[in-house]
Amino acid sequence: MDDEIRAHYAEGREQDRLVGGGDHLELARTRELLARFLPPPPAELLDVGGGAGVYAAWLARRGHRVHLIDPVPLHVEQASAVAAAQPEAPFTAARGDARALAAPDASADAVLLLGPLYHLTERVDRLRALTEARRVVRPGGVVIAAVISRFASLLDGMQAGWLDDPAFIPIFEGGLRDGQHRNPTRDPRWFTTAYFHHPDEIAAEARDAGLAPDALLGVEGPGWLLDGGWGDPARREGILKAARAVEREPAMLGVSAHLLLIARPA
Repeated sequence: MDDEIRAHYAEGREQDRLVGGGDHLELARTRELLARFLPPPPAELLDVGGGAGVYAAWLARRGHRVHLIDPVPLHVEQASAVAAAQPEAPFTAARGDARALAAPDASADAVLLLGPLYHLTERVDRLRALTEARRVVRPGGVVIAAVISRFASLLDGMQAGWLDDPAFIPIFEGGLRDGQHRNPTRDPRWFTTAYFHHPDEIAAEARDAGLAPDALLGVEGPGWLLDGGWGDPARREGILKAARAVEREPAMLGVSAHLLLIARPA
């Protein structure tokens, strides 16, 4: 793992990123889409790059059999603690690499890649991760992969008022140019080393890895750009309604901070 990525996650902020202060739009919508596209429980799920176990814990509570892998030791420790705290719906967690899964061939009903693809900055590594997911998933199973939109940094900077910050300008310009997001300042507001996909790219990568794309969906839609909007319960349902309304609209996909690819073995 890249040293800057390792240092970013070693600080422990991923555990609270989605659930701090209540449900987050990204969390709510990702859960909604997982519930729609995953097989019914109990299913064997491999949560690759599952972080501190936010999704694994929820999926286990829904009756799925979940095994989480992550390359960050702190995440595995945190996920294991979360699993121990819900003994009625446990899951397992271990260190691992999305590019070389320890799981046997055709051993999972679904493989989740909700984080690895945007930290594998070279296409060859993303194809290795997708190919491994294809190897591990059973015939008729599903691979669900998240990517960050090519335009996320620009839109985030616009919403937060950073576009005139001399330190931020080369960060968003670099990401727009070739998808390679770099943050030499290590300011946590501006994320860490990553690859941001153009909406047209991820389906082609999946096909090259032996997967057949079913759908590419915008997760948050335009609602994540509303300053404080999600925190207002009266506006929350409207934000979700907007995200659902344009989740498949090609012209709007890049406005979502995250995109979710639904694919099956070809």
